Amino acid sequence: MKVFKFGGASVRDADSVRNVAQILSNYKDEELAVVVSAMGKTTNLLEKVVHSLCDRKETEFNEQIDELRRFHEAILSELFEDNGAEIFKIVSQELDNLSATYNARIPDNFDYEYDQIVSLGEVLSTRIVSEYLKHIGNPCKWLDARTLIRTNNTYREAEVDWKKSEELIKRSFSDSFDQTKIIITQGFIGHTSEALTTTLGREGSDFTAGILAYCYGAESVTIWKDVPGMLNADPKWFDNTIKLERISFREAIELSYYGASVIHPKTIKPLQNKQIPLYVKSFIDPDADGTVIQTSTKDDHLVPSFIFKLNQILFSITPKDFSFLVEKNLSDIFNRLAQANAKINLMQNSALNFSILLDEDKIDIDQMLALFEDSYHIKFNGGLELVTIRHYDDDTINRVTVDKEVLLEQKTRETARLIVRQI
Repeated sequence: MKVFKFGGASVRDADSVRNVAQILSNYKDEELAVVVSAMGKTTNLLEKVVHSLCDRKETEFNEQIDELRRFHEAILSELFEDNGAEIFKIVSQELDNLSATYNARIPDNFDYEYDQIVSLGEVLSTRIVSEYLKHIGNPCKWLDARTLIRTNNTYREAEVDWKKSEELIKRSFSDSFDQTKIIITQGFIGHTSEALTTTLGREGSDFTAGILAYCYGAESVTIWKDVPGMLNADPKWFDNTIKLERISFREAIELSYYGASVIHPKTIKPLQNKQIPLYVKSFIDPDADGTVIQTSTKDDHLVPSFIFKLNQILFSITPKDFSFLVEKNLSDIFNRLAQANAKINLMQNSALNFSILLDEDKIDIDQMLALFEDSYHIKFNGGLELVTIRHYDDDTINRVTVDKEVLLEQKTRETARLIVRQI
């Protein structure tokens, strides 16, 4: 069995759905588990629905559901000649159920409500894709990930129960492959032991592909993107990018950790554990080779990779009594950062100063200052960039620091990280 994952961009409209069907038709003799994300920007719109519901903004809530309905029905109308087809009723009923939540009791737990609503995007997209495949004569089986992937009750960032998930996936997949060659299921979502819907975190559809592959023992995983493979830099910020033909699991984990956006960070580890190769290929040019991620590290150093994080803020924290920063101080600082839900992108300390770099749009500056003001002096600089270079040399560093001031620099044998600002 092979696992394929198609993201939102690959099913953003009717032509894209037809393209997915064409790609699948190239693998007619193979068993495929196909993971599909929500269509286009549906997840973003559903997030707005959640906020409108919880904030009791009925007009916005209804307008957003109407927008969801128009978007999906427009795709359906292009894919199916008969607007009385069953899929129209399925989509309409799902959205009617969503609309009815406004007058239902709203739980106090926002994250719980988020997962119940935002997961609908994947349900709708997979319903449409599976019905279209059947419509064109390509038999498939729709499976509900809310019966396959067992998680705990940590909504929005659920942790997988691997043993139970493996049991559920093996049983369901074996039964389904007895009937058909293609399984269609949802990325991003799972379920608790009480059958409540959970999500695996934003962009978690890649992780779903990894879970299915690990639990069923897949031959390979392919993630279909709108890029030719893994590039050595984001083309939005970097000219003359180079495709990485072949890298190791270790390198992919490092790149994901530092912020490379092509592969979800949690995806790699289960594949590495069973040495299941991961391909990143283009749904625009499906016959091209793409990138393969596998065990060997021999090609990792051939091409330097650049990762850019914009809108960074650098905090410098100093004890007011000018005591040395030892384990006791650092423990106190980290406890305070946890209260602010601060996700650290880089840190460095000296005898008297502890510096941390955070995403500026994910932190409340006033809260940060208030948390530390009793015992620490705290200063900050905003509007910064973090540049990470894997397999760097002097030329690559010079290339990314033109017209920029370097505020902080860290280097290991393989990785250079620089905090910079425009001069």
